[in-house]
Amino acid sequence: MSQLTLSSFETARFRAHGPRQIDEIVKRYGLSADVRETVRVVSEVLPFRVNGYVLSQLIDWDNIPHDPMFQLVFPQRGMLAAEDESAVARALESGSRPELRATVAEIRARLNPHPSGQRELNVPSDEGLALPGMQHKYRETVLYFPGHGQTCHSYCTYCFRWAQFVGDADLRFAASSPDQLIGYLCKHPEVSDVLVTGGDPMVMTTDRLRSHLEPLLAVESVRTIRIGTKSVAYWPHRFVTDQDADDVLSLFEKVVDSGRNLAVMAHFSHPRELETDLARRAVARIRASGALVYCQAPLIAHVNDDARVWNELWCAELAAGAVPYYMFVERDTGPHDYFKVSLADAVTIFQDAYRALPGLARTVRGPVMSATPGKVAVDGVADTPQGRQFQLRMLQARDPRLVGRSFRARYSPDAAWIDALELDPGTPSDLAAAVKSARAA
Repeated sequence: MSQLTLSSFETARFRAHGPRQIDEIVKRYGLSADVRETVRVVSEVLPFRVNGYVLSQLIDWDNIPHDPMFQLVFPQRGMLAAEDESAVARALESGSRPELRATVAEIRARLNPHPSGQRELNVPSDEGLALPGMQHKYRETVLYFPGHGQTCHSYCTYCFRWAQFVGDADLRFAASSPDQLIGYLCKHPEVSDVLVTGGDPMVMTTDRLRSHLEPLLAVESVRTIRIGTKSVAYWPHRFVTDQDADDVLSLFEKVVDSGRNLAVMAHFSHPRELETDLARRAVARIRASGALVYCQAPLIAHVNDDARVWNELWCAELAAGAVPYYMFVERDTGPHDYFKVSLADAVTIFQDAYRALPGLARTVRGPVMSATPGKVAVDGVADTPQGRQFQLRMLQARDPRLVGRSFRARYSPDAAWIDALELDPGTPSDLAAAVKSARAA
């Protein structure tokens, strides 16, 4: 795996590579014609974007296609059903753009582009009008999608928000300004936490980011601002060597000095993302601004479905001064069949990794399904008088009365999402109704 020197980092400039650059990537890294064809076809349906740092620093080119980082950012055969991949290939071969658009749209519609009722249940309204670029699922938390932050430095192939990146305005959450958000927050003082998300807000310049963050400081009820970002893994230059790196850290300091908690929700999917000096420097500089760094990622086949990998990742996060926070279950969207790990295996992987952690890293929670009713933790498997069962718990809930409550479901070696579980007959009716809503979403 090639390594850049630190001096190379200092002069690095961001450049995105997408489907149009696949021939350049194939030639430079000696990829096969089969890989090229797979990227060409699958990227018509699912988004593909990488950059020079990911290509040169994170991928082991001697282990293609099995390298986990290659799996993480390059479309793979099997991410689409074989018949769908063939249909896209035929449409491309025909040269008919209308045929290709129709084929792609039909496939995307079957990939559950907005899982867990995001569009139907989460979009808030004001005086009967839906508010674009916002979600309000949990009482105390609002998600905000600034329009200029709805892309990323690189795309994860597993991303549950893949629909943000495919160029279809009907599938996209985006707000042009924070004006409606501020108005909504002023009317809803129960909201104490705003999560600025995407996409990735850190693709914005500091001036643009400031225009979305500073208005929040005028809303007294907002006490925590979170920024969901993969930039520390995919483009740590943003906090170290980019032209406005110092400016963005000064903005973070301003938010912290206002008395708010500022939390950078860093997405690390594999320990390799924290192995570079630049990534560790980025975390250190963020922490020096007074911001907190929390780490989360889903458990995904082909990338991190190994207890040793998770243990290394959480230990690396702790060593960098960040907080291991969540291991999520991969959501039922996009190439879910390619990436899914059964809940039974997820419990084993989590528990094996957790047992070997030092105490300060045991802040992590998982495996957790971010489902329609809320965040459902799979706490373990138990043998009960009713048979073998999953032990489940509502960590967070659309209905606050459900938070913290435990329930059980019949053990299944194959179930990978909440809608495949059969609840214990004794489950309280309100919990049972909430889980039923997950099946209907």
